[in-house]
Amino acid sequence: MPRPKQRTPELRERVLAVAIDLLATEGTAALTARAVARAAQTSTPAVYELFGDKGGLVRAVFFEGFRRLHEQLAAIPATEDPRADLVAMAAAYRAFVVEQRVLGEVMLSRPFSDFAPGPSELKASGSVRTLVVARVRRCVEAGVIAGDATDVAHVLVAMVQGMAAAENARRLGTSAAAVDRRWELAVEALLGGLAPSPNG
Repeated sequence: MPRPKQRTPELRERVLAVAIDLLATEGTAALTARAVARAAQTSTPAVYELFGDKGGLVRAVFFEGFRRLHEQLAAIPATEDPRADLVAMAAAYRAFVVEQRVLGEVMLSRPFSDFAPGPSELKASGSVRTLVVARVRRCVEAGVIAGDATDVAHVLVAMVQGMAAAENARRLGTSAAAVDRRWELAVEALLGGLAPSPNG
């Protein structure tokens, strides 16, 4: 009689969830196969069998981060006000990076020296970029902003990531009100600066 399979999809999901939790609570130094295996109540060989090596585990975390970010941004409903929708998407992006701080670092600043995203990892981040470009394009087509949708999306995402990094580093102010005010200033300055010229 064959032995029951131990390395199941359910175990993989549990190990991945534990790895993300360890990142959030203990930082990147805690992400070792042994620590993840112990927290997931499995064996170190099982982690290696599921992910290959530590780099494979980091890649899985990277993919999962962008899957979660895409899910969060896609949940922003499309209304009759494309500009408001874009502001809401920027707010959701900010919330993800701030609330999932260490996961955001893995996705955006890549703190692991032994992990360099390959084509498949870059494709995962591209799915988020495609979503943002589509929302920007709605604004362009509605005449709310002017410019190439892809260019604007890149600038918007870079601004949001930079502002979120500054917020995480406590460089945006000492009170929630001040931080929110500076976020609003940045988003409104960017979108206002992209508004079509009244003279065409």
